[in-house]
Amino acid sequence: MPELPEVETTVRGLAPALEGRRIRRVLMRRPDLRRPMPEDLGQRLTGATVTSLGRRAKYGLIDTDRGDTMIFHLGMSGRWRIDPAELLAHDHLILETEEGRTLALNDPRRFGSIDLVPTAQVADWPAFKALGPEPLGPGFTAAHLCRALEGRNASIKLLLLDQRIVAGLGNIYVCEALYESRISPQRAGGSLTRPRLERLVAAVHDVLESAIKAGGSSLRDYARPDGELGYFSKQFKVYGREGEPCECGGTVARYAEGGRSTFWCPKCQR
Repeated sequence: MPELPEVETTVRGLAPALEGRRIRRVLMRRPDLRRPMPEDLGQRLTGATVTSLGRRAKYGLIDTDRGDTMIFHLGMSGRWRIDPAELLAHDHLILETEEGRTLALNDPRRFGSIDLVPTAQVADWPAFKALGPEPLGPGFTAAHLCRALEGRNASIKLLLLDQRIVAGLGNIYVCEALYESRISPQRAGGSLTRPRLERLVAAVHDVLESAIKAGGSSLRDYARPDGELGYFSKQFKVYGREGEPCECGGTVARYAEGGRSTFWCPKCQR
């Protein structure tokens, strides 16, 4: 599933083709993805000018001058394609600009979603209302984690995946950040000291920024809007490396928790 770096990379890739551009045509080639697309999507977007693009957690945001924001989620297999040579069977939503650019949302598994929300109400949209701070924003600090984790006995791995504590972190990057900070994913969140949380926050920043710089991670279906693959997967220290040597001399291990695989080094992560 595309995680925060992949969505951020997607938004940045779409901006040159969409920001400041007027949408000439909207084509919904099917009425639904994971859930129905807004019936009036074409009516509300046709003729609108895109004023800005952004991201909240794992959702992309496209704002227009009509006071609407289109919110997209890439689901398990979604990606945007810019100026495709031809439309494919799973290009389900097409946007065309007055400059002649074509943007196609491709989603073979159809676990993604498209919503249209008044821009002034985006912060109160149900999926956003309970979200914690952005991990790359000013609100994600060791002080915030101290408050959020106080008295919690659940593993730090599961707590970091709780979107109410921090928005947008996913399995891959939590595994990598815990490794970088040398924290065991099994450790109770409430047991972590302030200095260790400082290291964890710094590691989250470093891992996410490196992943965004690398264009995200292409594991199965994900590709950037320009068609290039993300290559952060080549920099994984533990994710997907079960049985391989760790740089500390230990061996990367894996266990399942909460329906997800956790990769870590039992020797250096404490």
